[in-house]
Amino acid sequence: MKKTALVALATAQFVMVLDQSVMNVSISQLVDDFDTTVPTIQAVITLYCLVMAMLMLTGGKIGDIIGRRKAFVIGLVIYAVGSTTTALAPTVGILALGWSVLEGIGAALVLPAMAALIAGNFEGAQRKAAYAVIGGVAGAGIAIGPILGGWATTELTWRVVFIGEVVLVAVILALTPKVADARRDGPAPKLDVVGAVLSAAGIGAMVLGILQSSTWGFLTPKDSPVEPFGFSLAVFVVIGGAVLLWAFAAWSHRREDRGEDPLVHLRLFSVLPLRAGLVGLFTQNLVLMGVFFVVPLYLQLVIGLDALETGLRMLPISITMFAFSALGSRLSSRVPVRTIVRTGLLTATVAIAILLATIDPELRDLGFGVSMAVLGIGMGLIVSQLGNVVQSSVDASGRGEAGGLQYTGQQLGSSVGVALIGALVLAGLTNVFIDRIAEDERIAPEVAQQVSVAAGDGVDFVASDQLAAAAEEAGIDEGSADAIVDDYEQAQLRALKTGLLATGVLALLSLMSTRHLPDTVPRDDDERAPAAAAAG
Repeated sequence: MKKTALVALATAQFVMVLDQSVMNVSISQLVDDFDTTVPTIQAVITLYCLVMAMLMLTGGKIGDIIGRRKAFVIGLVIYAVGSTTTALAPTVGILALGWSVLEGIGAALVLPAMAALIAGNFEGAQRKAAYAVIGGVAGAGIAIGPILGGWATTELTWRVVFIGEVVLVAVILALTPKVADARRDGPAPKLDVVGAVLSAAGIGAMVLGILQSSTWGFLTPKDSPVEPFGFSLAVFVVIGGAVLLWAFAAWSHRREDRGEDPLVHLRLFSVLPLRAGLVGLFTQNLVLMGVFFVVPLYLQLVIGLDALETGLRMLPISITMFAFSALGSRLSSRVPVRTIVRTGLLTATVAIAILLATIDPELRDLGFGVSMAVLGIGMGLIVSQLGNVVQSSVDASGRGEAGGLQYTGQQLGSSVGVALIGALVLAGLTNVFIDRIAEDERIAPEVAQQVSVAAGDGVDFVASDQLAAAAEEAGIDEGSADAIVDDYEQAQLRALKTGLLATGVLALLSLMSTRHLPDTVPRDDDERAPAAAAAG
């Protein structure tokens, strides 16, 4: 295997996924450093996701036009400029420019090009192994991010993470000459500017609506800036995005009918293995990010761990995900892709069931560690297959577009996972808390009514001592306050379990999407193995 090329590409993947998980555990420090608010920093994080999701398809097409390695290098340079700007940012506006905009643009160029470069540099069993390594590194980056971010924020400053990214990018650029450019069939296509605008606006609107649904509410308004017809703005933003994507599809069909290059050839969706791979990547990220939404809430706000301790408790998923992504690539020479992915989904479901059993007021270290390790096994088996399925389902000319679709699907899956599970957890918290307050004989009826009215618009997930302080400030007697806190803690556990249960159900339901994955063992020298296996 071309080890140097793989090191360069895997390091790029690690850098691309590190930021968000680092920033999520550094929010409070960012608020203090920039003298701003939590919603402002969350908006910066949301903007990063938006920029990547909006530009991923365009980034993939640019790689087709100028060459995948050139797009990879340009994206890395833009990313490094963004990281430098972020590390030196004096204001939250400069932070948003560097991290959300420049790094988002860089990632949108790097990731689709990286997917095509793997397919261009490796063949057969080596290609499977390379995609497995990339998938494992992505999972490791997500899991290591909280540890690194927690340590840096606690011991030094969050800025050192971005300085470290600049160093890593310099290393990648030094190794890039060892990465051969991906072959392209036929002449270079032209950029469909109208299609790029429509797709960016449509995907951006949908992702924005989904991400903001936890803040604005999805149907019933909570903190919605406006309330059209009495509903949350989020649902209208999602619908608007869907309409724009419909217009994008119509425009793309029109360009194809006229013999012009569309941003994405929609006929790719008729390739069943590719479509199954994209759906698999979407659901895998949905499940993973759903669990990653619930677990930090439990560890930090229920158990009371800090960011570094939280990251260490989640470390087993990083280790087993990396190990079993490598094992999965070896298994695919003897076991069909469909079987491996289904095994991974079932294993992830078992892990979620174990995790459900460990959600208690006191952390069960052994059970929790086992659940994280088993979840990593399931996720590792899944990611070891799907990247290769997507890229091997198309010819060389379609790999940039396929890479754009691949990472767009992952971004959508992550966004939906956080928004959907987050909405379920918060809705469950509110409903259970209000029910328990109403039924608790320790609480005077007038106090119960007061609390129920206050909680009617939604309850935030906070540490129980914050609720106790709020009850004291409201003049609630000590006995009632203790009962309220007890009811809230019980509601927290029930809400978290509801979110995990929903995640497990989604993992099981996603088994239906595996129908068109390859069900035979391909030859290692077959570049289009998954497509051939499925067709055969």
